[in-house]
Amino acid sequence: MTIKVGDKIPQATLLKAGADGPQQIDTDAFFAGRKVALFSVPGAFTPTCSAKHLPGFVEKADELKAKGADEIACVAVNDAFVMQAWGQSAGAEGKVTMLADGNGDFARALGLTMDASKFGMGERGQRWSAIVDDGVVRELNVEEPGAFKVSAAEYMIGQL
Repeated sequence: MTIKVGDKIPQATLLKAGADGPQQIDTDAFFAGRKVALFSVPGAFTPTCSAKHLPGFVEKADELKAKGADEIACVAVNDAFVMQAWGQSAGAEGKVTMLADGNGDFARALGLTMDASKFGMGERGQRWSAIVDDGVVRELNVEEPGAFKVSAAEYMIGQL
């Protein structure tokens, strides 16, 4: 079942690269008591994700925070080291928290997976964005396959 507005974000463990290796991030704790601008991409270093999606959130980070987002986070079915390298290459440090859903458990729990096997990528998370307020989905923007519009930073600014 796909998550919807008004639902609580499911409990899962994501990973974030740190100085001492991957750090476990519990979603219940991560989203508790704050507003998070969350977005998901099918894969780090992929064309639309690298040219538009992540750069848009990096560029608009100050504006999103001024509109009430306590944190901006990107999640993808990649490992923590790839997410860290991608974030560094995009200038995301200090602006966007890069979260790894290495096995796709979070994407499956949300009901927002896609089959990217024809691209040699296996099961991935769909392209989407959400405003999560104290662990509850307040806005959810899921893209149609191949599209990039409603999950963009600019679209989210209008929702905050």
